[in-house]
Amino acid sequence: MTEGVFTRTRNGAALPLSRVPVSDFDAFRGALLGDLAAGRRLVSFFATPEAGAAAALWAVVADDGPGTLAVARTVLEDDGFPSLTPAAPQVHLFEREMAEQLGLKPQGHPWLKPVRYRPSWRAGHDAWGRPEGEPILPAVGDFFRVEGDEVHEVAVGPVHAGVIEPGHFRFQCHGERVFHLEIALGFQHRGVEESLLGGPHRQTVARIETLAGDTTIGHATAYAQALEALSGTSVPPRAQAIRGIALELERLANHTGDLGALAGDVGFLPTASFCGRLRGDFLNMTALLCGNRFGRGLVRPGGTLVDLDDALAAELGRRLEETMKDLRGAAELLFGAATVLARFEGTGRVDPATAESLGLVGPAARACGIDQDVRRDHPTGIYRFTHVPVMTAHDGDVNARAFVRWLEAQRSHDFVKAQLAALPKGTIRAPEKPIRPEHVAISLVEGWRGEIAHVAVTDAEGRFARYKVVDPSFHNWMGLAMALRNEEISDFPLSNKSFNLSYCGHDL
Repeated sequence: MTEGVFTRTRNGAALPLSRVPVSDFDAFRGALLGDLAAGRRLVSFFATPEAGAAAALWAVVADDGPGTLAVARTVLEDDGFPSLTPAAPQVHLFEREMAEQLGLKPQGHPWLKPVRYRPSWRAGHDAWGRPEGEPILPAVGDFFRVEGDEVHEVAVGPVHAGVIEPGHFRFQCHGERVFHLEIALGFQHRGVEESLLGGPHRQTVARIETLAGDTTIGHATAYAQALEALSGTSVPPRAQAIRGIALELERLANHTGDLGALAGDVGFLPTASFCGRLRGDFLNMTALLCGNRFGRGLVRPGGTLVDLDDALAAELGRRLEETMKDLRGAAELLFGAATVLARFEGTGRVDPATAESLGLVGPAARACGIDQDVRRDHPTGIYRFTHVPVMTAHDGDVNARAFVRWLEAQRSHDFVKAQLAALPKGTIRAPEKPIRPEHVAISLVEGWRGEIAHVAVTDAEGRFARYKVVDPSFHNWMGLAMALRNEEISDFPLSNKSFNLSYCGHDL
């Protein structure tokens, strides 16, 4: 990493703002592009309003080998700056987000469109020159088009069959073959990041827990780690273990649900039926732990709100073994069926180079052979003491994404079983300390969809001057679009389920 432009730090640590250098834009741009070209990953890239200037740009980069993070910033004197996207595709959506939130203009961006279809945070600064007060509707605007004989366009959504969230998909097709898929989201934008400014306050935790409802533990843990870093709070070992149990139960529930959904999409009803029940069994274990199936009210800064006594640990262990036995049977049926593999294998493939250039994370990346996992590469909490093996596959197709989920479910079972058998003694929560002013904290968690990143910047009073959230779906939606290239449009539902990305986690 370019020293002098970037400052090194670690996951779950906080730095005084005075230690984050402010470089001129050319140095910042050169260092960031150089790091990404060297194989490091963009964790977060965002802008903040700056008094006396247009904005400050912040970049957080991960170097997974030594397990370090690096943060850099620059100040823009006006709204325009040369886009980094042509040289680094993983930047593209972050730059579109900056344009939308603060009216900045990344010049040369190949497809500068809104992300969530909302007004600029800065009155009078709109990257598209839209009049102030003009209604902004999701998915209204230009879409990429392919022209030619017999080329046609298929529009799907935003309202879909079933219970999935709203999103709009435009396919450019020749017959059944998909040339290009463009995805427009933003229908669920709630203004969460704006609502966190000036916090933390009484509503902050509730908003964090509902950033993506199926990832309550993942986001709540990332938030708690950020506040603990800012306040210098040490979490008791027993609370760290309980958080780890809850995070892996969340992974088990969702991976199980995904295996069942994939089975249902190819008409393999035995596994679809089994997994529908088994997902509920894992959710009920979380409910047994804290009273809520999604884990709300469990993780708090300083530790957890509920404890786990010996009787409850034994009951959880018993239920875990029974459910895992049934899940093993359901998975063996799924991956042992030739009819299933005929539909899974070779469908929705993303090659490793594309996955790396887009910055994919989580099972979607590991299914392409990308060996990265926050729990191993940037461990915090219980993962500093108990390592979870990283599971990868190499075909990048639906089968690989499904099989990685099954492998990860087995490792999560082993982890939860071990933690229940050897829970540390002691308290479950440390007293919260005052948040330090003018600091920045970076918190990463390996959620079930992949890397969750929270970056908190405090002002002179120790309040949130900026709280940036990156759900793993933000990195991965473009991966789904690439998985459809040259595929049959009828394979879209299967590919879509194999990614199972969050709409609300993206929209925020």
